[in-house]
Amino acid sequence: MAKVVISGYYGFDNLGDEAVLFSILKTLREQCIGLRIEVLSHRPEKTAEIYQVTAANRWQPLQVYRALKECDLLLSGGGSLLQDVTGLKSLLYYLGVIWLARRLDKPVFFYAQGIGPVRSRLGRLAMRLVANRVNYITVRDELSRQDLLEMGVCRPPVEVTADPVLGLEEKFVDKALGRAVLEAAGLDLSIERKLVGVSVRQWQELTAYQKTLAEVCDKLSRLGYQVVFLPMHYPDDLAASRAVAELLEQPATVLEGSYSVAEMASLIANMDLLIGMRLHALILAAVMHVPPVAVSYDPKIDRFMGLLGRTAATTADNPSYDDLWQAVEAVLCEPWQVREELARQVAPLRRRAQHTATLALQLLQRSPTKYL
Repeated sequence: MAKVVISGYYGFDNLGDEAVLFSILKTLREQCIGLRIEVLSHRPEKTAEIYQVTAANRWQPLQVYRALKECDLLLSGGGSLLQDVTGLKSLLYYLGVIWLARRLDKPVFFYAQGIGPVRSRLGRLAMRLVANRVNYITVRDELSRQDLLEMGVCRPPVEVTADPVLGLEEKFVDKALGRAVLEAAGLDLSIERKLVGVSVRQWQELTAYQKTLAEVCDKLSRLGYQVVFLPMHYPDDLAASRAVAELLEQPATVLEGSYSVAEMASLIANMDLLIGMRLHALILAAVMHVPPVAVSYDPKIDRFMGLLGRTAATTADNPSYDDLWQAVEAVLCEPWQVREELARQVAPLRRRAQHTATLALQLLQRSPTKYL
């Protein structure tokens, strides 16, 4: 059976990226039983145990070389790997893995990547030189495709699909998992007591948005809603959640555990509304038909909300209490109508997300040396 290697931001306890990996593996395995998969990970032992894959240490060049040498296809993605906002070194690392795979004559498939921003001259040059040599590119939104074209990436076929996490289905999530966590944290789960999830992160030493979030959370609490902070990146988001909670006048719950993808999906599924900064908290909410209200800190947030026909309520660098509350209130006034509309918007995105795996397996099937 053929073997694929997956390169991404895996093994760092970031639930967004772990949800991406979880979704890619689930979809690939559904479409190709018996496919051998190896993941390049920061913590390979943990990744191997959780996902039942083989894993290599992404920081060990010989392990990466061996994994690529023995594979039949490299899947690069998903997530926002190809950008230099978090540093040029990160971009060059992922491009380096791709370059090595092509030097070894291995086909490379971009798996629903979110492209950009790439602002540095060196970063844009490296993107043009390396990405033009891959075999097939899928991106998670139209603006990512445009970013590639603007950087001169025009040789491989490029198809807009959707973020892998959008390929998950609500029916496969066990809400009892999340209820158990919420009950243990002392939440009242009676039908009269509504739950509002909050996913917050620290961003560029900014603090004004924390005060805005706290004011909105206080108003929700006074209206009878229970506010629950959901840390997506452990322990970073735990600190950010505590910082906002300390600004509250009303009580709120900060969940302090390090949760699995299944647990976080279940927690979000139990919410009546999610106010989020983390992209994959917003995506998981949409998949679970829980109305997402976004606080944007990065173009990827605006791009995703655009796929739902919406805009971010406010931004981290210029927060507005009025705008954020207006977006929250719109959900509170017509919750079931918003949920039904969300379900209609997510359905075609789910099909597009699952189609990414089909395209990857078609490329693998065309390999001259291996067959599915």
